[in-house]
Formats: sequence, C-alpha cells, structure tokens
Amino acid sequence: MLEVKDLVAGYGLTRVLEGVSLEVRAGEIVAVLGSNGAGKTTLNMAISGLVKPRGGTVAFQGDDITARSPAEIMARGLIQVPEGRKIFPNLSVRENLELGSYRRAKANRTANLDRVFTTFPRLKERVGQAAGTLSGGEQQMLAIGRGMMAEPKLLILDEPSLGLSPLLVEEMFALIRRLNADGLAIMLVEQNVAQSLDIADRAYVLEHGRFALSGPAAQVREDPELKRAYLGL
Repeated sequence: MLEVKDLVAGYGLTRVLEGVSLEVRAGEIVAVLGSNGAGKTTLNMAISGLVKPRGGTVAFQGDDITARSPAEIMARGLIQVPEGRKIFPNLSVRENLELGSYRRAKANRTANLDRVFTTFPRLKERVGQAAGTLSGGEQQMLAIGRGMMAEPKLLILDEPSLGLSPLLVEEMFALIRRLNADGLAIMLVEQNVAQSLDIADRAYVLEHGRFALSGPAAQVREDPELKRAYLGL
C-alpha cells in the first residue's frame, strides 16, 4: 500500500532523513521504532505531505504522492493520528469526531460515529463533553476515533502510547491489534519497542535518520543490533 524510496527530508539547513526506504503491505502492522530525535515524526510528516521531501519518492496504492498536498493525501485514505493527540480541547467529543470526516467519508458520518462509539464506549458516554476535560487515555481514544471517521485505508499512529499509564498502554496495543484484525493496515511509530514488536508483522529501527535494522518483527526482536541501535548499548 505504501512504498517509500530513498526519502530525504529535513528543516532549513538540517537534514533529518538520509535516504530511508520502507513499505507497508495491505493488512499489515509495520512498526517504526526509534528514540527521540531519530526522525520518526519527520518521516510521518513527509509521508503525509506536511514536510516536502528533498529527495526520494512516496507512493500510496501505486500512485506517486510525493508532491501531493496533505489534503489530497488524506483524501486518498492515508490518515495520520499525530503525536500528542492534537485534539480541539474546547470542542465536544462529537465535534472532534465529526471533523475527522470533514474532507473524507462525510456521507457515512453517522455510520462511522456508531462504529467509533462501538470501539470506544467511553467516548459515547462523554459525547457532549469538552475534549480538553477528558483523561489522557480518553483523549488518545478520541484522536484515533477521529482518524477512523475518515475511513482510512492506511492509518499512521504516531506514539499512541505516549504518556499513558501501563494499564492504558496495554489497552491501546490491544485496540491496535483489533483494528488490524478488521483488515486495517497500520504503520505504528513508537518508542515502546517490546509491545510494538509483539503486535507488528515487520519492523524498522530508525537511528540518526537512517534505518539501522529492518525485517520481520520476530527477527528484529532477537537481533543483538536492536539494543545497540535503539539503546546505544
């Protein structure tokens, strides 16, 4: 579904990504792992059109989207749930969710709301509540629910477990597994190595703007390079 080839990207005079290549196939969970500053969010933003690549290509479902606008990319079904949730705190839960279908799947808004509320019963209980008053875990559910409202073909999750309690982290990874079981391809961008590799089909480890390691998740988990690349040991 997604094919990134030799991607170079950065900000100003700074190059962050140094020619990275990856792919996500239909029905997969692909984990992109790395510590802070490795370039994970820059990779997400370049794929989504928010940062213009300086080299390389990004293709989605066989079409070159390298020069496409974020709105065009989103309209094709490549949806990102950003790090830090980026919800609208003064809007209600329902209003935040409805904004997820502003550019895509508007005709199916009611059915998709029902699907989100089935997936996240707590959001249904708080449908009229201001989003900023939700707990951290509920806000992450809302961010993912908003992404679901756009009927994604590929969902990019940027640090979905960040700032959550251990119990909520377990719930979040169980949710990701359920979404994937329904056929949704997911690119999971995380620092949580162990649990990401438990649910992923394949994994890439990003270090200083390059992939230091990649392969089937089970193989990456057992590779001694993982501790060196990720932990610097």
